[in-house]
Amino acid sequence: MIDWDDVRYFLAVARGGSVRAAAGHLGVNHSTVLRRIAQLEKHLGTHTFEKLPAGYRLTAAGEEILEFANQMEASSHQLETRVFGRDQSVRGLLRITLPPFLATHLLMPDLADFARMHPDIELEIVPTGAVANLTNREADVAIRIVQDRETLPLNLYGLIGPLLSSAVYMSRDRLTSWRAGVPGPIRWIVINNDGLPGWVHEGEVRTTGALFRTPDAETQIVAARQGIGMTKLPCFVGDADPLLVRVPGTDLHGHGTLWLLMQGETRRTKRVRLFTEFVSRRLAAYTPLLAGLSISRD
Repeated sequence: MIDWDDVRYFLAVARGGSVRAAAGHLGVNHSTVLRRIAQLEKHLGTHTFEKLPAGYRLTAAGEEILEFANQMEASSHQLETRVFGRDQSVRGLLRITLPPFLATHLLMPDLADFARMHPDIELEIVPTGAVANLTNREADVAIRIVQDRETLPLNLYGLIGPLLSSAVYMSRDRLTSWRAGVPGPIRWIVINNDGLPGWVHEGEVRTTGALFRTPDAETQIVAARQGIGMTKLPCFVGDADPLLVRVPGTDLHGHGTLWLLMQGETRRTKRVRLFTEFVSRRLAAYTPLLAGLSISRD
């Protein structure tokens, strides 16, 4: 019989287009991928890939195999999810994906409380802005910022959470200096290359220097604390930071709504239910902070 693990390696190369990409995705070395592909080809008696300068391309036989391999993968995920959904034990792995800011600037104390309450549940926290495929068991629970609930896949079950707002912040000390007429550049601190959004023209403070750009969110916060300039942050980050203050005259901006999402079968698992009910209560307590309605210190 075909070894399902060999098929996983085949799919990784087919999707990644190279052995290197497949190895990175699977967390193994280059030679392991080659060995697994060779095992599958020997078992099937055919070559599945052509090696080209630009990478690996499926042969005609490989194209046929890909269709069945995708079906095998879907059946495997369905089986895992169905079995996982019947698990009523309060032990084992629980994989959570959520935006990095939520993990580091809001929910970590709550995650610590949950870990203390349930010492036999192994928590794997995956802080990322990428959308995990819950059907493929890339995560058991996803905490996502959703702009439009109509965009949520129909096979997902969700618990709706609070609204999330952002605002424009700068260093408290730099604002004091600006009000006192102290000269010096005030830059826009941005985290992408999309240019400046329309809201940069809000408020009383005007930028007087070139952009300060970084792809890292934590660097963005530190740059604002150091007085480099102004930047847009979630209110639960900016309002909780004693070194930052909202820029006078700027408005709140809606980010969307927080949702706790699960695959239909997965939500029946006891440890998933315990976690989602626990975090849902904690998020509800943070509603004013998340919506930017907490008392401003300015």
